[in-house]
Amino acid sequence: MQTHLADWIKDTPEGIEADAILRKCVHCGFCLATCPTYNLLGDELDSPRGRIYLMKQALEGAPVTASTRLHLDRCLTCRACETTCPSGVQYGRLVDIGRELVEKKAPRGAAENAYRALLRFAFLSGPVFKAGIAMGRLFKPLLPGKLAKQVPPERKAGPWPGARHERRMIVLDGCVQPALAPDINAATARVLDRLGISLVSVPQAGCCGAIEYHLNAQAAALDRMRRQVDAWWPHVEAGVEAIVVTASGCGTMVHEYGHLLAGDPAYAAKAARITALAKDVGEVIAQEKASLAKLLAGMAPVDGPVAYHPPCSLQHGLKQKGIVESVLREAEFTLTPVPDAHVCCGSAGTYSILQEELSGRLLANKVKALESGAPMEICTSNIGCLLHIETGATRPVSHWIELLDRRLSA
Repeated sequence: MQTHLADWIKDTPEGIEADAILRKCVHCGFCLATCPTYNLLGDELDSPRGRIYLMKQALEGAPVTASTRLHLDRCLTCRACETTCPSGVQYGRLVDIGRELVEKKAPRGAAENAYRALLRFAFLSGPVFKAGIAMGRLFKPLLPGKLAKQVPPERKAGPWPGARHERRMIVLDGCVQPALAPDINAATARVLDRLGISLVSVPQAGCCGAIEYHLNAQAAALDRMRRQVDAWWPHVEAGVEAIVVTASGCGTMVHEYGHLLAGDPAYAAKAARITALAKDVGEVIAQEKASLAKLLAGMAPVDGPVAYHPPCSLQHGLKQKGIVESVLREAEFTLTPVPDAHVCCGSAGTYSILQEELSGRLLANKVKALESGAPMEICTSNIGCLLHIETGATRPVSHWIELLDRRLSA
């Protein structure tokens, strides 16, 4: 693709990166077939190729309108297009740059900005969020049906084993997961403990920065990433093997630290080290398959099949396909076939809130696909997908590590 970026952007780090990404695009259109919003709406401006044209125009100095912003807002950033693209176009990075530019050139109204600021505050203020969830559960019987479905059931964490092994890893607590599903990290700690690894929580580390970054508060997100690096760094210096991430959406963000903080002399090397250490829990367990096999030897078969939903952040962001499925099969779970497993469930961070209608259509399609094989239970690798699918599913929905924990505890 030929580019002629405007003088005010072309020599900046963002302009140089965007120009390199744009030049890789060959207009082939392969991305259209795997784009969830294009398949729902049939409008090429709601496809990766169409959005690339809109961002190119903005970067070249053409007028930016609210319509441009709307088409970028509708993008789930699922990155299925990256998996499909034969030219290796880094669409996810381009849309981050494009959104920041469009936000400046076509500002939102005061009401919309206030709503987005409220979302950031609600999700990122741990005590406030926890209190809100508790209040929602208390008054759930009195809430309208649609709103009541958005209030998740309480999940008990269960015991967290003490740090008794020589091998140690730390875990990302996250912003909403401790209040919504503390059982996920606790189950991870129990599984790893059985494999001879101690999992350590770092309470002063919170949100990975993804919520702010994808709500276009990118400067605030970078500051949060720096705080996360600072919280983890003493443990890194102490020699932890890995930073375990149980929410693949967060994992995708942490894997970007090295790139996003590369221009910060105080954090570049540390951020690169954090990125290198960060591993999805599926990747960690897969590396311990021999030990896992010993634990599973002689155990009774699993009752009933399960359906696994691979989050977009795992298969398209982290480029990890088939790892979790392989671990579950090793643990003798029967996985049902899921049509269109590459398609987003519609959660996508705050997308299900900000783009409720599109998200709802994607959710209905995803639940139909997941339940088509009549599973006893549905599992996934990301807290956002779990909670979103749970609102539409007729079967229980869990993180897959909880299934493995229950299997080993039987």
